[in-house]
Amino acid sequence: MCGRYATTRSAGDLSGLFEAVDETDGRLVADHNVAPTDPVPLVRVSSAGHRALSLGRWGLVPAWSRSPAGAARMINARVETVATSRAYASAFARRRCLIPADGWYEWVRRPGEPKQPYYLTRWDGSVLAFAGIWSVWDGPSGPLLTCSVLTTTALGELAEVHDRMPLLLPPQRWADWLGAADDPAGLLAPAPLDWLAGLEIRPVGPAVGDVRNDGPQLTARVSPARSTAPEDMTLF
Repeated sequence: MCGRYATTRSAGDLSGLFEAVDETDGRLVADHNVAPTDPVPLVRVSSAGHRALSLGRWGLVPAWSRSPAGAARMINARVETVATSRAYASAFARRRCLIPADGWYEWVRRPGEPKQPYYLTRWDGSVLAFAGIWSVWDGPSGPLLTCSVLTTTALGELAEVHDRMPLLLPPQRWADWLGAADDPAGLLAPAPLDWLAGLEIRPVGPAVGDVRNDGPQLTARVSPARSTAPEDMTLF
């Protein structure tokens, strides 16, 4: 799954990286500890046909929903069911987006050991793009833009941390994900193994477990809690 992540690049950086028009109106701020229903950047195709960098709320609210109360449970959509789920199918068919991230967090608890958080990120520091879907809910306070992250089966050593992972899209797949597709299900393949090999599994401190905490110290490497664990892990 993906239940907590970091996204710290500025609107200027993201609009340049994704060749998108910045429509965040100066509201985007760095967040090292994104939690469900937080505001997050996303890249989508606008009604005018260009890429737009928007600010939406994490946790999809379908247009037909009576209220946004269940959004915290809608942060992830499984690739196995996204095309058929009543909540997600319409967005997957017509409203796909890229959700920029620096990395994401997972927790591991082994018998007799304290829970250990890990930060999953690129060794080279390059941006990650989660495959996402978006929707607009018309509420009493006006339109609410929301999104979900697609998740897939974890691969390689990452499966030792969690059995699910975000569907990651290398740059060469961004255009296809955002574009029209006769068969959207064909877009759900995992990233190539050689690209995934550039991911680091970094042990970090327990402070990330409190959503009130923020700052770059949350992603700093620490010695893992279990004495037998290696100092770091790499996929594959």
